[in-house]
Formats: sequence, structure tokens, C-alpha cells
Amino acid sequence: MSPARSDEVRLAFMLLSRLPAGRIDGEPPSMAASSWAWPLVGLAIGLIAALACGLGLWIGLPPLMAALLALAAGVLATGAMHEDGLADLADGFGGGGDRDRKLEIMRDSRIGSYGVVALILALAFRVTGIATLAEAGSAMAALIGIAAASRAMLPAALLLMPAARSDGLGKSAAGDDPTPAMIAGGIGFLCLLPLGPGTAILTGFAMVLTALILAGIAMRQIGGQTGDVMGAMQQMAEIAGWAVLAAMV
Repeated sequence: MSPARSDEVRLAFMLLSRLPAGRIDGEPPSMAASSWAWPLVGLAIGLIAALACGLGLWIGLPPLMAALLALAAGVLATGAMHEDGLADLADGFGGGGDRDRKLEIMRDSRIGSYGVVALILALAFRVTGIATLAEAGSAMAALIGIAAASRAMLPAALLLMPAARSDGLGKSAAGDDPTPAMIAGGIGFLCLLPLGPGTAILTGFAMVLTALILAGIAMRQIGGQTGDVMGAMQQMAEIAGWAVLAAMV
């Protein structure tokens, strides 16, 4: 891998996780250029969660407790950044009367009732999905595939959606080159293939559809994307993936 590509991978890990990534010497790449590697970050986070789930099952924990262990490991690896985005989006979209007020609420670090309810429901859906697959003996591949695929569609959203703010993560991460988004999408789909080709297609379709629905809501609510919209999109896509896999067990 070339030094430039290595720096893009490092930046992706610095942006989307709390995992050690080394240092970037010289001029760092843009976030848009590094976005092709975002599903690789998901791959690493999913592997950590899968190992935690496998360890829990190996020591005799019931599937629900192993699922909670997997979820906790993933949250620690990311610093709960995507969960934070989901909570901020729920508070802003639920409590703001107009676009400016919604954006103001989303930037507020405090969490409100909409955010709390959104987090509870999201965590419950994910734990239930993981536990269902763990009981069926197929949680390991699902944890890895869904973690990667749910981050693989974010570069396309950044490419296709305008930034809702003139500053912030959404603005700085936006780009006009479709190549990183195409590479990310390919990596994400490849990570779903161990679940089986048919399952990968159905799961990927559900995740993309969910992301498109959220993108449409964000366009109507605030006129584009922000870092919080991206975090919420990852969470909702992950929930959609678990819902499909649980329904197929």
C-alpha cells in the first residue's frame, strides 16, 4: 500500500474510532479522500465486537448477555460517536421548530428526551438482533459484515447530499470525487458475502433503503447532511441489517 493510501486508512481510523492508528507525517489527506477506508474501520470494529461475543458464548453466557458484551466492545472502540449522532439528530428533528433551531439543538452537547428514547430503542434493536443471530450460531460473520456495510454507504451520502452547515464535519468531509464512495460500497458488499450471496443482497438492499429514507428526511428537515446525520445513518442502516438477518433466522 502506498504511503498516501496508508495515511488515508490512518485518518479513517482516527475519524471513526478510538483505535490506535499511528501518526500521519506531512500533509494529511482530506476526509473525503479517506472515506473509501471507512468500511475497513467498520471491519475492525465488527471483529472486536465478534470476538467479544464469541468470548461471551465460550465462557457460557446466554446469547443476550453475549450480545450486550459485543455491543459494549463496539461502543468502546468507536467512543459512541455514531450513537451520539443518532441522539443529536432525534433531539434536533423532534424538538426543533425550524431548520435553524434544529441545527442549533443538534450542535448542543446535552441530550433530550427524544435522544434518550432513540438511543434506548436503537440499542434494544441491535442487542436483540445480535442475540438472535448468536443463538443461531451466525453472529460472528454478521457482526463483522454489518459493521463494515453500515459505514460503506456514508461516503455516497456525503457525495450526494449537500452540507447543511457552512462549517462542521459534514462540510469538511464532503467531496466531489465518486471513486472513494464506489470503493467503499464494494468493500462493504464484500464484507456481507460471508453471510451468503442472497442474504448479502437482501441485507445490503435494506441498509441502503434505510439510508436513503433517512437522507430524504434530513433533506426535508435541515436541507442536507451533517456529522450527526452521518452517525444516525450508520445506526439506522445497522438496525435495518440486523432486522433482515433476524427475520431470516
